[in-house]
Amino acid sequence: MNSSYQAKSLTLTGAVAMGTGVMIGAGIFALTGQIAELAGPGFPWVFVIAAVVTGFSAYSYVKLSNAFPSAGGIAMFLEKAYGHSAVTASAGLMMAFSMVINESLVARTFGTYTARFFNGAEAGILEPALGVALIVIAFLINISGNRLVGSVSLFMAVAKVVGIGALALAGFLAARGLDILATKQITEPSVTGFIAALALGVLAFKGFTTITNSGSEIIDPHRNVGRAIIYSIAICVVVYLLVALAVNASLSLPEIVAARDYALAEAARPTFGDLGETLTILLAIVATASGLIASIFAVSRMLAMLTDMKLIPHRHFGMPGGVQTHTLVYTACIAIVLTVFFDLGRIASLGAMLYLVMDIAVHWGVLRYLRDRVAANRYVVGTAIVMDIIVLAGLLAVKLETDAFIVLVAGALILAIFSGEYVFLKRAKQDLQVTHTGHE
Repeated sequence: MNSSYQAKSLTLTGAVAMGTGVMIGAGIFALTGQIAELAGPGFPWVFVIAAVVTGFSAYSYVKLSNAFPSAGGIAMFLEKAYGHSAVTASAGLMMAFSMVINESLVARTFGTYTARFFNGAEAGILEPALGVALIVIAFLINISGNRLVGSVSLFMAVAKVVGIGALALAGFLAARGLDILATKQITEPSVTGFIAALALGVLAFKGFTTITNSGSEIIDPHRNVGRAIIYSIAICVVVYLLVALAVNASLSLPEIVAARDYALAEAARPTFGDLGETLTILLAIVATASGLIASIFAVSRMLAMLTDMKLIPHRHFGMPGGVQTHTLVYTACIAIVLTVFFDLGRIASLGAMLYLVMDIAVHWGVLRYLRDRVAANRYVVGTAIVMDIIVLAGLLAVKLETDAFIVLVAGALILAIFSGEYVFLKRAKQDLQVTHTGHE
């Protein structure tokens, strides 16, 4: 694979397909049950509110993309705001890690749904094994080049949006006699739980950042990056709401929670029987596969950009090819480890925490340092920061009560990233000074 970025290799349609591919791949299949567990019977509207939060967040990225379109865009945005610093490198790595975590979420979801075809098999082993197999296939497709990625993403994105939308609409209409909000509850949902569910809802939309990370590779990026982001979010909120309403109309809340990792497949059974479940599983396979392909496409380029900017260390380990090929390998390997050792709930929570911290850093950079250069409205950006803080606080509060371990993991990872980057950049600066002194 050529390590250089292929300018103008993605059309507007291809960019929208990439964004929706990442979002729908994980957002609806993996997170519906978890969101319902936290938010209660009104969980379909979490997706709508999360889309509003994401809309405020996307504002900064659209403004930045219009001003500074580039491959690995978020890394460049951060450098424009914070310079060649540990903050830039750390926030960039947190974004990259959240994307890799999303890949493991998608891969694990693929394994969970696909394993339902193998009745009687050991799910504990089969699910991660199938997820790992998907990561390997996605890696192989990615090293074939951008145009193949765009073509595969476009075909699979159209197939799953049409398929999921049609199945959800049919299911909702078939169950239209039910009260979509009258689901029997397990416990009374709390405000904190609903806010924590919003964090996962925001995670379901974070795939729009995939578009910004391929900015210079999109045809006419100053115009099309922002349009691709808006179109992707709009398509996804319609699909998410339809699916969530159909699930809520077909299953009771206890049933949704019991089948939280494969809630969509279970929801298809009451209305459509075994055929409906089979079609849903096939759609899940298509959705997660295309989501993983698109995500690996983007995160490898972001890591390559951070490397080119000399913000992170890089080792070849004897591998052939350029930096971009190596970052594809690193991305796939980390995703495989997470897929094997973490369950869906912890993967989603960890990804949401890292993403929200990084997102706050991006918005603060715009508000504090770049607002005039990118012509951003201070009130819109400020609102995005406040929303992120509220959502993150709600998620942390719930997880500290129910799963403090994952909060400790997130905190330790953020601390390790910042400390490691501080030391790396300090040593790099010292080495540069020594080199300059030696030449004088």
